[in-house]
Amino acid sequence: MFGRRGTPQTGGAEPKAFGSGGTAQAKPQPAAKAEPAPAPVAKKAEAKPSTKPKSKPKKKEAQPAEEPVVDAKSKAEAAKLDEIKVNVFNDLMEAVDLAELSALTPEQVREEINDMVSEIISMRGLVLGLTDQQQVIADICNDILGLGPIEPLLARDDIADLMVNGPDVVYIEVDGKMELTPIKFRDQAQLMNICQRIVSAVGRRVDESSPICDARLADGSRVNVIAPPLAIDGTALTIRKFKKDKLTLENLLQFGSISPELKTLMEVVSHIRLNTLISGGTGSGKTTLLNCMTGHIDPNERIITCEDSAELQLQQPHVIRLETRPPNLEGKGEVTMRDLVKNCLRMRPERIIVGEVRGPEAFDLLQAMNTGHDGSMGTIHANNPRESISRVENMIMMGGYNLPSRAMREQISGAVNIIIQASRLRDSSRKITHLTEVVGMEGDIITLQDLCVYEIEGEDSNGKIIGRHKFSGLRPTFWEKAKYYGLESKLAEALQFSS
Repeated sequence: MFGRRGTPQTGGAEPKAFGSGGTAQAKPQPAAKAEPAPAPVAKKAEAKPSTKPKSKPKKKEAQPAEEPVVDAKSKAEAAKLDEIKVNVFNDLMEAVDLAELSALTPEQVREEINDMVSEIISMRGLVLGLTDQQQVIADICNDILGLGPIEPLLARDDIADLMVNGPDVVYIEVDGKMELTPIKFRDQAQLMNICQRIVSAVGRRVDESSPICDARLADGSRVNVIAPPLAIDGTALTIRKFKKDKLTLENLLQFGSISPELKTLMEVVSHIRLNTLISGGTGSGKTTLLNCMTGHIDPNERIITCEDSAELQLQQPHVIRLETRPPNLEGKGEVTMRDLVKNCLRMRPERIIVGEVRGPEAFDLLQAMNTGHDGSMGTIHANNPRESISRVENMIMMGGYNLPSRAMREQISGAVNIIIQASRLRDSSRKITHLTEVVGMEGDIITLQDLCVYEIEGEDSNGKIIGRHKFSGLRPTFWEKAKYYGLESKLAEALQFSS
């Protein structure tokens, strides 16, 4: 490609080629004499019809044989372009003053880099097409200002997860399917620099002494980094991307994750301040659903969120966001989720929202729910509503509390009102499969009743699951609370249409 692009630009190269080809043009007559050479081949083919099947496979083999040649050319061109990028980048780093660039806006920095890269290319005498030159400039700008080779992937709104398995392997998830991309980093050092740039933006670090780190991007996307020596094949970077447009319950209805009646019921649950646990497996959409549920909280309420990495994107005006902190090099200064939840109680919250309940903070959250902080919410990893109750019990025991099982269960049944189960089905679709109410205790057992369950009825010709949200027809115990908020008609409408 580079050779072909170079010949039209250097006008003297083409006349030489044609001039040297003048002698070649004086030899077309011998070439005409050589034409009878294929004739005997044709005769042989006619004389031996049994060789016809052999001649056809040769033609078929010749066609795919040309493709690797093209691939080899494209790989060579890509390698040459990468080499040019490295050389231009190194020259740029020697010529540029990073202190001066830091004082400019990103747009001004891009203009400066554009001019300097163009000058370096001309000084080196490099022959690049307009498209390749723009690509080199864009990649260098992303390397300096953004996240290097993965910056274009982060700009795509259809990617849910981005997984870097070392400098040479980058996977993405689109529509629930894994795809291998051609994106590569220059080397391990570039990948590590990008990771350090991400985690340092939120006051954290990742290196050999602290090779595991959780962080977030500016838009709230979740980031996990694990570096060598723990990651044997190079630094592993995982990004759970959030969509630019904030999802709502209306969007979930359009996606088919919920039904209109279930949407109405979830709006009532959020508005009348029922304590809610959102349960689900990894990648089932728990955080997204929690964001959607918070969209129906009264704007006048004071909300405090506690998270390991701040991902929630609440739209209310009175929100305080808290984030845990890992220990420093001396192993001191750690602030745990439990510390944040305890401190929330001194901040006059009306609702406490825990991004993910995964440890002893479960007990402190239950206490908050039982002491007037109605409408508190949190997410938990579990496969069904009953299992989520058991998970909360285990988390309480992790805190070292020697409470009898009945006392723990009474605490849970008195604190939690609703459990919403989110699941990712085998066709990669996400559905709300259960909306379950915690009724109370019967003996030593916590009593649950399903208000709505997603029933699978089959699948279509494309493998997509067909089902519907079916309501049990049971009267919820929070009916009086809905009446207190003036929403009993809305609740009755949802239950009536679904019965």
